[in-house]
Amino acid sequence: MIERISDLVNADTNLVRRGRFLSTTFLMEIGEHGYLIKIIEGRIVSVTPGPFVTPNYSFALRAPRDEWEQFWGVPQQPGFNDIFALFKRGKLTIEGDLHPFMANLLYIKDVLASPRREKTQ
Repeated sequence: MIERISDLVNADTNLVRRGRFLSTTFLMEIGEHGYLIKIIEGRIVSVTPGPFVTPNYSFALRAPRDEWEQFWGVPQQPGFNDIFALFKRGKLTIEGDLHPFMANLLYIKDVLASPRREKTQ
């Protein structure tokens, strides 16, 4: 699922336009597997799978694999409809420099939800 996120995001011109002021790299952990997602001006330029020795990223989002799979599932169930629903239930941890995350929150939320849209099409 995560391997397709760059294709899904970069194909959405409105989403790329909304993220045009964001250039960062963040760590996304899906269970035991980590991925560095590099964004330049709203486009995802790389998704690099771990393991990493000393990764360089601005913020990290970590949740168990089954939580991400239900988050990306259709239809959305309560508790899985938003990343903050995962956070509220104690399943998602958010760490690091929160400024790029919070300053571009709607963009990041839509990036993370992009695999959902593929299932509904």
